[in-house]
Amino acid sequence: MIPAATEASKDVAGKTVFEILLALSLCHFLNDALTSLLPSIYPLLKDSLQLNFAQIGLITLAYQLTASLLQPLVGLHNDRRSRPHALAIGMGFTLVGLLALSMAHSFRAILIAAALVGFGSSVFHPESSRVVRMASGGKYGLAQSVFQLGGNAGLAAGPLLAAFIVLPKGQGSIASFSIAALLGIVVLAGVGRWVKRHAAIGKSEAAQDAGKHAALPSGKVVPAIAVLVALVFSKFIYLASLSSYYTFYLMTTFHLSVRGSQIYLFVFLGAVALGTIAGGPIGDRIGRKSVIWWSILGVLPFTLILPYANLFWTGILSVIIGLGLASAFPAIIVYAQELVPGRVGMVSGLFFGFAFGIAGLGAAILGELADLTSIRFVYIVCSFLPAVGLLAALLPNIEPSKLASAPAGAPGDGDRVPNDGDAVPNEGVLL
Repeated sequence: MIPAATEASKDVAGKTVFEILLALSLCHFLNDALTSLLPSIYPLLKDSLQLNFAQIGLITLAYQLTASLLQPLVGLHNDRRSRPHALAIGMGFTLVGLLALSMAHSFRAILIAAALVGFGSSVFHPESSRVVRMASGGKYGLAQSVFQLGGNAGLAAGPLLAAFIVLPKGQGSIASFSIAALLGIVVLAGVGRWVKRHAAIGKSEAAQDAGKHAALPSGKVVPAIAVLVALVFSKFIYLASLSSYYTFYLMTTFHLSVRGSQIYLFVFLGAVALGTIAGGPIGDRIGRKSVIWWSILGVLPFTLILPYANLFWTGILSVIIGLGLASAFPAIIVYAQELVPGRVGMVSGLFFGFAFGIAGLGAAILGELADLTSIRFVYIVCSFLPAVGLLAALLPNIEPSKLASAPAGAPGDGDRVPNDGDAVPNEGVLL
């Protein structure tokens, strides 16, 4: 039996609480802007510490591993017993990592600082995803897009902060961004208090999810998760090739300055932010599987052209690729949450964590490949990755109302036949 909601919970139950979504999006912006300072200062670190591309990749790996391996565990723990104040604690680790990064003057110290920053992200992302779904009012895709927009906008802002503040003033100036981390801690402490007051909403949401999506047999859940993991693999390995090595590619191929290449990186990451806000609401309307299918496979022609384009078209193509690939992730997260109902934190942590981890591993491997061959060769190899989007044809339909209305050619139509256990979509979701 679902516990009765408190009076405070009744006031917001079934409503999209945009104040909380925007607060979490702001903190996602701060978290990812601060963490994106690390790859943005790679050219500075490479020169000052005489690093090679393989070591650059290992720095990314140190961050991504701590940011990825702990996320599913944190999410699983918080699914069982919510820890509203974990959000502020996670931002606290990011603050400590930033201060360590500003004072690190050896390769080992840089690795430790990167790992601390990653640990902060591992606490922040799964718990914030739980709160996002709790505050969504049933508009899961929209809520996830608002949340991820903040993160991607933060990733886009990182290169500008590096180009105009860190690079001119030096590595020590990173410490000045601790003010932003402190702001995040204050805001997240307020979000934690809201979660504590409205705990009944989270319990009710979990029970509703379990009732709505329990009809899919476990024999289809595991293969579907495996397909989603493969799609995330292709998306984030390609994004890692751009976020970690795009500046070097532009400087090597087109002889841009460090600042000029950072501006191109900002434009690309800005396109990623815009694509993110579109993917969730579109998935609410036309179905998340369709968004997953077209956003990954649809960028394949553009990734194949990119290694052969001039500077002007490289900028244009990077924007198209960023818009397309970014629109997939909100749909993937919500689709996965509905595959495993009642485990929002664990599933979110798994996919955010895997995304971070595979990006870090990919950055390390691509760095080795770049040392052995060239940056351009790396982009030729990575250009084929979006072809993995063909696997979306194997995803089952978990939205019964889509079976009759799905567009012709959409992958996997007819995989699932609605039965008496299927519930209608949540009120308020435009399907």
